[in-house]
Amino acid sequence: MIPQFGSLIWTIVAFVLALSVIVAVHEYGHYIVGRWSGIHAEVFSIGFGPVLASRVDRRGTRWQIALLPFGGYVKFMGDADAASGKDEDAMRAASADPADLRRTMHGAPLWARAATVAAGPAFNFAMSILVFALVLMSRGVATDPLTVGDLRPLPAASEYTLRAGDEILEIAGRATPDFDDSDAWADFTAGIPLAPVLDYRVRRGDAVTVVDGPYLFPPHVLQVAPQSAAFASGLKAGDVITGVDGAGVFAFDQLRTAVEGSQGRALDLEVWRDGETLSFTLAPKRVDEPQPEGGFVTHWRIGIVGGMAFDPATEAAGPIEALSGGVAQTWRIIEGSFSGLWHMVTGAISTCNLSGPIGIAETSGAMASQGAQSFIWFIAVLSAAVGLLNLFPIPALDGGHLVFYAYEAVTGRPPSDGALKVLMAAGLAMILSLMVFSLGNDIFCP
Repeated sequence: MIPQFGSLIWTIVAFVLALSVIVAVHEYGHYIVGRWSGIHAEVFSIGFGPVLASRVDRRGTRWQIALLPFGGYVKFMGDADAASGKDEDAMRAASADPADLRRTMHGAPLWARAATVAAGPAFNFAMSILVFALVLMSRGVATDPLTVGDLRPLPAASEYTLRAGDEILEIAGRATPDFDDSDAWADFTAGIPLAPVLDYRVRRGDAVTVVDGPYLFPPHVLQVAPQSAAFASGLKAGDVITGVDGAGVFAFDQLRTAVEGSQGRALDLEVWRDGETLSFTLAPKRVDEPQPEGGFVTHWRIGIVGGMAFDPATEAAGPIEALSGGVAQTWRIIEGSFSGLWHMVTGAISTCNLSGPIGIAETSGAMASQGAQSFIWFIAVLSAAVGLLNLFPIPALDGGHLVFYAYEAVTGRPPSDGALKVLMAAGLAMILSLMVFSLGNDIFCP
């Protein structure tokens, strides 16, 4: 019970921290652009419900932390609530002075209101891009030509003569292509013969020599996916899977074939961990995986990420290259989210792919347990997803407000107060329904 309780506390802390950072960035976007646009913010709140701590700054904005850490809001002058409904009494009072009316959310020019609303999701996207760029700069990019960095610990490491610093010219007689040429690299790796020991032709210093090295993609666990069979069974990053149901394996493809062929049947794994052989039993899960060309394919997976037998040597990524990578990664998340939602709506993949608060909390704890960089990366992924969700054209969300402003721009007048109340109520009902549905997925989906 004590380890389980500790894990629960860790999960809750990680979830609250991740959500609080994302909410703070989102709401700060609303706040700062509103301030720049001349709209006065009365309250900036992280969380809902009873206030735990607060202070009022020199501009008259109350900054507060509330008890329920499941979101936040900025209440601008003239707002009746956190959803930016109109406070009729406050608006009537402000109407007596044009300067006061201009400082309200509902009395500001259309451009100011639209910019303030759009700033929340925009700041979420900007945060994701910046984090991905910084991670890329810290990790660096693989040098070209491919050069061995750190060799991964493998059971037969003493048998290999491949060394850190070797510049790889050929593997098993096949010339190594440019590392950043994905098509050529895919063809190259597909043609590597399946053998536990391969000939590597390398440049070592001024000499070119042939050395022994491991199969390029061993069954080494680089990362464990949250909410997966591997995570639940206790597999860890750094583990090497050496056997499946009594049959030895030395290549990640062999492991993948065994998992796919199981059709969900429990597998007995032999695992090498720091010189010790351990046994695990786990049942692969059915997973809908996005494809680079679009769409999803269903596979059986145990939830591990593999990699090469060594870390490639890296060089620093420049700011422009890093930002470009950050933008590309954020776009992949947006594109994948749209694709996933569409395939769930059409029934091509299971709606169990939609996680609720429990699933997100479990993932937060799992990523935090794998290190600070994994946790920060997860926050960036979640930030992009939150930014996208808020742009959906649902009343009460930022996207719904932007639709109202678009209507006002076209017709020259905002929707009537009565229509807004009905639409906001409908939007809140949709959001609550989605929350209940996703919570049901967390509880009932395997």
